Amino acid sequence: MEHVIGVRFKPAGKIYDFNCGALILKVGEHVIVETENGPGFGIVACAPLPIEAKRNTQPLKKISRPANENDFIQMEQNRQTEQRAYQFCKQCIKELNLEMNLFSTESNFDASKLTFFFTADGRVDFRKLVKVLVKEFRTKIEMRQVGIRNQAKMCGGIGRCGRELCCCAFITKFDPVSIKMAKKQGLSLNPTKISGVCGRLMCCLTFENNTYEGPNGPDDTPEALEEEQIQ
Repeated sequence: MEHVIGVRFKPAGKIYDFNCGALILKVGEHVIVETENGPGFGIVACAPLPIEAKRNTQPLKKISRPANENDFIQMEQNRQTEQRAYQFCKQCIKELNLEMNLFSTESNFDASKLTFFFTADGRVDFRKLVKVLVKEFRTKIEMRQVGIRNQAKMCGGIGRCGRELCCCAFITKFDPVSIKMAKKQGLSLNPTKISGVCGRLMCCLTFENNTYEGPNGPDDTPEALEEEQIQ
C-alpha cells in the first residue's frame, strides 16, 4: 500500500505532502524528493499515512530515497557556495549603487540555481547585477524581493519575550495583525512595546485575540473594518 508523508524543507517552513510508496520512513529522517525545481533535500515532518486518508485530488510527487552521506556532503558544498555568493553579491550591489538590502542566498540541492533574497522600498532594476552574477557562477540566478516579516523569519532572532521568534519556530504563514487586537487585550499602544524585531506588530497579538472578542465574535462594525491591518 502506498503512503503519504509530510516533508519540510526549512525550519518552521510549510509542510508538503509526498508519496513515499513502499519506503519505511520515520519523522526526523532526511530524504531526497522530486520537486518542480529538481531534486530537493528535506526532512520528514509527519508520519506516513495511507494515501487514501489524505484524499488528495492532485497526484503527489514521490520520495526518491533516504538521504545518504554524499547528500550531506552536497549540502555542505551548497552552504559554502551560498556564503561566497552572498559576499560577492553584496559587493556588486555596493559597486552598482543599488538601493536594496540583500539578506540571504539559497542554492538548489543540485546547485542548478542560486536565489538571492532582498528587501527594498520600491522596485529595483537589477538586470546588470544578474548579468554579473550569471557570469561569475555560471548557473541560473533568481532575485526575489520579500517583505520585512519574511526577512525576520528567514534570518531568525530573539523576541522581547526572550524566546526564539515565533515565525522562525512554528508560524508557517502570516495572519493579519491590527492595532485593535492590542486595544482589546489592554496592552500598551506604544509602538516600541507591541512591535517585533521586524518593526511590524507582533504576531503573538493574534494568539489570544479570540478570547477577548466576546460572545458576539469579532467586531465587524464599519469602524472596525476600517482599522488598518498591517500585513
